[in-house]
Amino acid sequence: MENQKGLSHDHLARLLREHNIIKGEFAGHSHQHDEHKQDHSGQSLTYCPLFRNMSQTEHDRFLDRNVKEVLTFKKGETIVMQGDPISSVMLLVMGSVRTEMITMEGNILDIDIMEAVIPLAPSFIYGERNIYPFDVIAVEPCIFLKISKEAWLEEMSNNKQMLTNFLTMNADLTLYLTSKLQMISLKSLRKKLATFFLEKTTAESGTFTLKRSRTQLAEFFGVQRQSLARSLKEMEDDGIIKLDGRKVTIIDRNKLIRE
Repeated sequence: MENQKGLSHDHLARLLREHNIIKGEFAGHSHQHDEHKQDHSGQSLTYCPLFRNMSQTEHDRFLDRNVKEVLTFKKGETIVMQGDPISSVMLLVMGSVRTEMITMEGNILDIDIMEAVIPLAPSFIYGERNIYPFDVIAVEPCIFLKISKEAWLEEMSNNKQMLTNFLTMNADLTLYLTSKLQMISLKSLRKKLATFFLEKTTAESGTFTLKRSRTQLAEFFGVQRQSLARSLKEMEDDGIIKLDGRKVTIIDRNKLIRE
């Protein structure tokens, strides 16, 4: 029976070698100092919402047909800038990136941290004004597969599952951005934190691991690091949450909801 877990690592490794990129060596330059860091270098296409419920063979053939260029970026490099035209589909297959937006007032608004495997700005690829709405910066060494928009569109027209996945992913992204706007509109930092923690957990699963450092989390909420630390300590003292490094455990969900 065919393996349904997605793109084989051997197939991706071969593809990268054909483009003169040794995946293992490049991944070796990732951070070594962060004990909470996850290794995203071995992810398969099954982790990408666009390729959900597709077989390994479909994944591999899709790459063989469409990948003509592979791009690599070092930690801290800017991959695209806000306002750049979206001339192709950029599929992140290794590493993670940070997205941020410059507001009209000149402030930096932290949007999200995205991990492989995922395309950049899928909702904007085929828009009438198809430009990147944010800067994309490498959090660690990254590898992108560059695929033409025309080829991607043709693949979706010939594959109902891929088209369904594309529409679902864009709907989910719209919902996420709506939630982000609602959270930004909240006045109290504790209310913002409560909303954030509720989105990351459920009544059945009340623990999650933060992707961001305390400094990055403060930037995400648009506050000073000291203000964030104070609010987190207050919520711990009130018996609402428990912090252990980047691990967050919800102790009293009802209190969190009432924040």
